Amino acid sequence: MTFGRGGPPVVVLNVGGTRYSFAREVLKDFPLRRVSRLHSCLSEQDVLEVCDDYDRERNEYFFDRHSEAFGFILLYVRYGHLRFVPHMCELSFYNEMIYWGLEGSHLDYCCQRRLDDRMSDTYTFYSGQESSDAVAPSGAGEKKWLERMRRTFEEPTSSVAAQILATVSILFVIVSMVVLCASTMPEWRKAENRSLDEQSRYTADSIREPSGIIEAICIGWFTAECIVRFIVSKDKCEFVKRPLNIIDLLAITPYYISVLMTIFTGENSQLQRAGVTLRVLRMMRIFWVIKLARHFIGLQTLGLTLKRCYREMVMLLVFVCVAMAIFSALAQLLEHGLKIGKPNEGYASIPAACWWVIISMTTVGYGDVCPITVPGRILGGICVVSGIVLLALPITFIYHSFVQCYHELKFRSARYSRSLSAEFLN
Repeated sequence: MTFGRGGPPVVVLNVGGTRYSFAREVLKDFPLRRVSRLHSCLSEQDVLEVCDDYDRERNEYFFDRHSEAFGFILLYVRYGHLRFVPHMCELSFYNEMIYWGLEGSHLDYCCQRRLDDRMSDTYTFYSGQESSDAVAPSGAGEKKWLERMRRTFEEPTSSVAAQILATVSILFVIVSMVVLCASTMPEWRKAENRSLDEQSRYTADSIREPSGIIEAICIGWFTAECIVRFIVSKDKCEFVKRPLNIIDLLAITPYYISVLMTIFTGENSQLQRAGVTLRVLRMMRIFWVIKLARHFIGLQTLGLTLKRCYREMVMLLVFVCVAMAIFSALAQLLEHGLKIGKPNEGYASIPAACWWVIISMTTVGYGDVCPITVPGRILGGICVVSGIVLLALPITFIYHSFVQCYHELKFRSARYSRSLSAEFLN
């Protein structure tokens, strides 16, 4: 059997059991690079480098690939439009495209966006896993232990110990929030014989009280947890830059700052008597609630969505700001500037009118400021309708990203849950 120009005039391609017949001369300029390479094959060895098998008797080239995907690729060759196969994974179809010599740019625009989103999600799925699995041969035992500790503190579903640790951490957060909320009640302060200013101060007597003891225990737990997570982290600089770790520092450091201020300034200093600074620092403990994001997929989904949709959020902010500038200027002119009837003091300036615009566009409508002239009311109706439309425009993109982030985090949680089941079996 001879190949190249001296071969048979008809070539049969068998792709996953589906046969296609082509004239050999057609293969020379065929848009698919893998198929066009058959025209230049001079031996059977060259042919087997291109396809998976070759039948001499039938002059049939066999490709062990997805037949339906190849059919869609041939539609692109014929009509110039390439789209995904329905009910087929985008990445699997993309692998078929690469095999036959196509690229992502050959896809139609809508399918290109689907492919970009899917590849971005897949990178997020596995980038962390690949980086954690890449362990050097030297010191493998120590690195394995550090990796296990890291997953115990970072992934609540990775092991039994991680679940216990997460449960204890959640309990400490709940107890701390309950004490913080109760400490603002007059009955609580009366029971401890302390005024509002004294409640914000850290004195020797306040630490001995039940609320002070509970607060010190919670702070000790959060501090120890943060230190251990910092020690077992791979990249210390990256650890400090993470948003949740920054929130941990904002929640922990005010306690130590307040104690140090009490020690160095004295309990009767002017700063202590004012109590404003220390009250602000004490109230920053509310950031502990965000620590629950480590243990709940819903809060993680919200944070990841905001991170990925920052462009849409900026676009939404620009829409609101532009509309606010326009409607506030018009409202100030109609309600106060033209002096139609009695001037409306709620619109005495454009910044004052901005408050009315923002509560109208977001359909809150407190009613503290409202137009009284007929042109002003017409403008108010237009402002409300415009606000609904402008706020709804980016919502579709944000919702789509939210669903993707939720499935992504749920997938990761399920992966760690499988490792937890294996641990139970072992």
